[in-house]
Amino acid sequence: MNRREFLVSSGVMFGAAALRMYGQTGKRPLGVQLYTLRKQAKKDLPGVLKAVRDIGYEEVETYWDVYNRPATELKRLINDHGLRVPSGHFNYDGLEGKLDYAASLGVTYVICPMLPDKARTTLDDFKHAADAFNKWGEKIKAMGMRFGFHNHNYEFHDLGNTTGFEILMSRTEPDLMCWEMDCYWITQAGRNPLEMFKTYGKRIRLLHLKDRKPGFPTTQTLNKHAEHFTPPGTGTIDWKSILAAAQQDAIDHMFVEQDRGDIPQMEAARVAFKNLQSLL
Repeated sequence: MNRREFLVSSGVMFGAAALRMYGQTGKRPLGVQLYTLRKQAKKDLPGVLKAVRDIGYEEVETYWDVYNRPATELKRLINDHGLRVPSGHFNYDGLEGKLDYAASLGVTYVICPMLPDKARTTLDDFKHAADAFNKWGEKIKAMGMRFGFHNHNYEFHDLGNTTGFEILMSRTEPDLMCWEMDCYWITQAGRNPLEMFKTYGKRIRLLHLKDRKPGFPTTQTLNKHAEHFTPPGTGTIDWKSILAAAQQDAIDHMFVEQDRGDIPQMEAARVAFKNLQSLL
């Protein structure tokens, strides 16, 4: 068995063990996307990991700025703090070149967090992205991982009789691309996360959890005017119903993700954990 085969085999076995454990207990552990704590993580990643575990989180989702150390070192650092890393965000540009890193990190899910500014305006942009997603998804599947896409609000801009999101979902193969649904951005786009569960079912495998302040209009443009963030449980989103739907569809992982807010990010992560735990 060569190194890649070992990594893939290990990842598959870990994933299967996790599914067995969650299937038996019904428990879905809460995680945090480390982008939430990016300023602190840039200065002291070990300290952030300790604080995250002390709050009670069991998993983290990684992002591009923490990939400045070898994958095996990053994985060990995360595990040494009592945390798992089932998912990582890898930027659209250059994603294919990061797959060996993702395998070494041991993630189950390789998530594309967004399309570049220059590639998310026209129908052809989204068709090109969907074709790339199928290609990457096939390669990632062969490596024992799963490929997924994380939404914002721009995918729901009207493109005639369709949207970019509909193109991404209809033009990709379900076994090659799953969806990490960001409940805030779905709501900000004027859609309902619960309706998305009804429509897309088990294509939704992961969730991002952040709340939305009241009194602001919905938008399909990604800019400062679309940012009305607040920790889960302090805004208008119906988390009780969303978490019940997530349980019904056996969502694999849920991550608190706070782009920015009115309180320090670590405090936001602490408030989010407390509020969500009361609903789980």
